[in-house]
Amino acid sequence: MAAKANITVAIEPALLKRARAVAARRGQSVSALLADELRELVDKDARYTSARKRALSLFQNPLPLGGVPLRRAELHERRRLR
Repeated sequence: MAAKANITVAIEPALLKRARAVAARRGQSVSALLADELRELVDKDARYTSARKRALSLFQNPLPLGGVPLRRAELHERRRLR
């Protein structure tokens, strides 16, 4: 079993009561409930960071889409649009 560290969390009594009810329905302790939720939050953040890095790299090195670049005058020529 991996080593664990204790933390202190200050929350409102009403929230603690509701958290205990949720944990009881799931058959967990409040500590296990919080650990699971924190693990999920950290995993989602890591996936987001990874996806963001991939997206930013696509901006730096765009995919070739083919075609010929148009000059400014060609882009604004109305006859081409009709």
